[in-house]
Amino acid sequence: MSINSSAFALSEEPLSPSRRSHAGLWWGLLGVIAFSFTVPLTKVALRDDHLSALFVGSGRSVIAGILAIIALRWTRQPLPRGQQWIQVAVVAIGAVLGFPLLTSYALHVTPASHGAVVIALLPAATAVIAVLRTKEQPGALFWGSALAGAIAAVIFALHSSGSLSTLTWPDLLLFLAVALCAIGYAEGGVLSRSLGSWQTISWALVISLPLMTLFSGVALVHHPPSGGLTTWLAFAYLSVISMFLGFFAWYHGLALGPMSQVSQIQLSQPVMSLLWAWLLLGEHITLGTVIGGFVVIACALSAVRARVH
Repeated sequence: MSINSSAFALSEEPLSPSRRSHAGLWWGLLGVIAFSFTVPLTKVALRDDHLSALFVGSGRSVIAGILAIIALRWTRQPLPRGQQWIQVAVVAIGAVLGFPLLTSYALHVTPASHGAVVIALLPAATAVIAVLRTKEQPGALFWGSALAGAIAAVIFALHSSGSLSTLTWPDLLLFLAVALCAIGYAEGGVLSRSLGSWQTISWALVISLPLMTLFSGVALVHHPPSGGLTTWLAFAYLSVISMFLGFFAWYHGLALGPMSQVSQIQLSQPVMSLLWAWLLLGEHITLGTVIGGFVVIACALSAVRARVH
């Protein structure tokens, strides 16, 4: 079965620059919605110490890696070639290894809303890496909106969590997770243009599978998992959606681009994440949070409407 006949295939028919840009934004938004549940559901999976941080961070990649192997074999995908393997490795280090493991350890001891403070910087970091990696040339309006959005997102999350008054080791882990993830996102967006969106994350999961399986085995021995249906449903979402299907839409949106523009849709992710934290975890939300959310989204809209050459 070829990719063109596969249920996993995304449309690759030629689009005008305007339609291509709009399609990229919509695919990117779909990916962000999928990712917005990651932080609160990681807290659900870690709650009451039913699952260890190492198991949550690595086990979800193992499940996603198995799904990736099935998808790649079913559609008979060719192997990446030459330098593509290096790009796949960069994606794996950032999106498969770095971000899940580091955020799992950080969120094991810090609230979901606190995690959104640092993760709110991810869109700006991705935009910077994308500009360095590609020939996109965002104008002053884009950079102004992106900077304002990053500042607004941090202030918004700080107001909601009332934390980050001092820098702690979980904060350092989150900063490192953001840096690695931004590199993985940008490189994945570039690679998706030649390898395909879902193929990019699938191969990254496959080459990470041996190491993540080892980590999962260690976690199972030292901290046998427990928990009820809610715990395992949260873990299932992290495995199937956050680590696999969400990247189908996200990398496809980045590939359609402009990458620096599509990345700014993520400014709305902390707003959605804190909403889910309120609904799922009972974390406090105020009128100021609502107002701040609208400011963040306004900055994101301004950034995505800015012209990129």
